[in-house]
Amino acid sequence: MRVTIRCAESGPVATHRDVIRRAGLGTLLRRCGDDLGVGPRVSLTVRLADDAELRALNARFLGVDAPTDVLAFPAGERDRAGDIAISVERAIAQGADDPAAELRLLAVHGLLHCLGHDHGAPEEAAAMTAWTRRLLPGQPVPDLVTVAG
Repeated sequence: MRVTIRCAESGPVATHRDVIRRAGLGTLLRRCGDDLGVGPRVSLTVRLADDAELRALNARFLGVDAPTDVLAFPAGERDRAGDIAISVERAIAQGADDPAAELRLLAVHGLLHCLGHDHGAPEEAAAMTAWTRRLLPGQPVPDLVTVAG
């Protein structure tokens, strides 16, 4: 899978470039794509932003005027997995002990959504949690909760 990482030029993203580098998102997502059987020509774009940008995207696309940690936009195209937007600011806050691990968790979560996984029902949440644990061995992965919609 081809992975493009785009970073906001200012704010928390610029301040935490060391955490972003340690997360190794490009390498991680390419490996995950291989493990999930995603073809080498399929593309995925990841936008690393702040809470304000995620809030704007959340309001525009989901009608929720609040920041969130990760949004996934599946492409539904043969050669495109989709786009993921991650709030670095929120990842730093949520993963205070290991913010790079939190970024990896959010990236894998977004990838799974782009590939059609969801956690709207208990069995879906359990399956998505299991996939996440397989893709992030040795990293703590919390159980996903069931979310409506």
